[in-house]
Amino acid sequence: MTLILGIESSCDDTAAAVVGADRVILSNRVFSQTDLHADFGGIVPEIAARAHAERLDIVAEAALAEADVTLSDIDLIAVTAGPGLIGGVLSGVMFAKGLADGSGKPLIGVNHLAGHALTPRLTDGVPFPYLMLLVSGGHCQFLAVTGPDDFTRMGSTIDDAPGEAFDKTAKLLGLPQPGGPLVEAEAANGDPRRFAFPRPLLDRPGCDMSFSGLKTALRRARDMIVEERGGITRQDRADLCASFQQAVADVLARKTARALAAFTELHGASTIAVAGGVAANATIRAGLQRAADEAGFTFIAPPLKLCTDNGAMIAWAGWERFDAGLTEDTLTARPRWPLDKTAVPMLGSGKKGAKA
Repeated sequence: MTLILGIESSCDDTAAAVVGADRVILSNRVFSQTDLHADFGGIVPEIAARAHAERLDIVAEAALAEADVTLSDIDLIAVTAGPGLIGGVLSGVMFAKGLADGSGKPLIGVNHLAGHALTPRLTDGVPFPYLMLLVSGGHCQFLAVTGPDDFTRMGSTIDDAPGEAFDKTAKLLGLPQPGGPLVEAEAANGDPRRFAFPRPLLDRPGCDMSFSGLKTALRRARDMIVEERGGITRQDRADLCASFQQAVADVLARKTARALAAFTELHGASTIAVAGGVAANATIRAGLQRAADEAGFTFIAPPLKLCTDNGAMIAWAGWERFDAGLTEDTLTARPRWPLDKTAVPMLGSGKKGAKA
């Protein structure tokens, strides 16, 4: 059986996994850096990069041990080459290059977003084409996935990603990071109808989204409560979280319905998959499921541990590229690497290329 070692270090999780070309995940180890960044209210790139450099060999060794294989048994090494925090990406690329050079194994670079986008093929064997909603801390876009390197962006956020908006909401309400799971936990005890937060861009055609205004609306609602009462209660916080979460879920569900209609017209297929850390949110996932059901689509949601950053998705995406002959002579770390190379950048562009 062909075995692939996948290495992921694009943000704040150091991960490695061993995956078989027959879609069997033999190991999937993730070392979180949450404790290292807890006192700073967010991820500190320099700390993240140093932690990756210190832990990459440890997590790779742990993944090989859990899979009960050695490096000599590995047939291909795949590594995240971007996009992401450049220090972390560079740490992973240099580590993978060292492994490849020392072992004589082939090495292939993987777009982190492609890892998420191709995860449904690893978990459920989904055939091309299918619609993918990638929704995470740094990204939010609808993609028509028609091949291992063929992605067409059908819509995207024009400002904040949902995960970023969740984290900023948590900070505004005094909750620790990472904010997404904690906002969801607070929302479970709140009233989602108490605050009439906006549903941005629903009055405009197309599948593009906006989430920046939601956190601004939440801050104003919080400030109004503080001004009237001198502070917010635990119930106020729960209601703010619930109302915010429901607004995000409504926007994603409505925009998904539009994307499903457009995808059907273009490709005639009827499968939608969701990936990324925000896909772990139960309220958002339920809204997406309803939208898919109403459109007659099959809804695929990978296991929660494969929705967040992990090495298994990188290993599989690397195998898909390698098997399709999509190898490259040079492998460099990239802070920016859009999946759809022909689409107009949504968030601007710099000297090193499109941001998203």
